Amino acid sequence: MLSTLEVFTTVVVGLLVGVEFAVAFVINPILGGLPGDNGLRGRIHGARMLGAVMPFWYIGSLVLGAVWAVAGWHHQGAGLVVIAAGLLMLSVLMSILLLVPINNRTKVWTTESLPEDWKEQMGRWDRFHYVRVGILIAAFALLAAALV
Repeated sequence: MLSTLEVFTTVVVGLLVGVEFAVAFVINPILGGLPGDNGLRGRIHGARMLGAVMPFWYIGSLVLGAVWAVAGWHHQGAGLVVIAAGLLMLSVLMSILLLVPINNRTKVWTTESLPEDWKEQMGRWDRFHYVRVGILIAAFALLAAALV
C-alpha cells in the first residue's frame, strides 16, 4: 500500500511540475510573442481555467506528500519526503500570498478594463512563478529520490 502511495504522489507532483514548467517556459513566452492583445487574452483565459483547477492540485499534492511522510516515517527516504512536503507547503503559501491575488485580478480583466500597470503585474506574477517552479522541481526531485 505504501508503494502505491509513493508512486501515485510522485506522479501527481511530477505532472504538477510539468504543467507549471510549461506555463513558465513555453505557454507564457508563446503568448507574449503574439501580436496585439492576443497574448493577454490567452493569459486571462489561463488565469480563469488554471485558477479553478490548481488549488485542488496543489493542496492534493501537499496532502499526498504529508500522508507519505507520516506513513513512511520509519522507512528509508522519510527525511527527503518530509523536506519535499515542506517545499510543497511553501509553494502553497507562496501561491496564496503572492500569486493568487494577482491571478484573481487578472481573471476579471477585459481588454477594455486593463489597469495601467497590467504589464508590471504580469511581470511580477511571472517572477514569483519562476521561483515557485523551482520549489516544485526541488520537491519532485526529493520525492523521486525517496523512491530509490
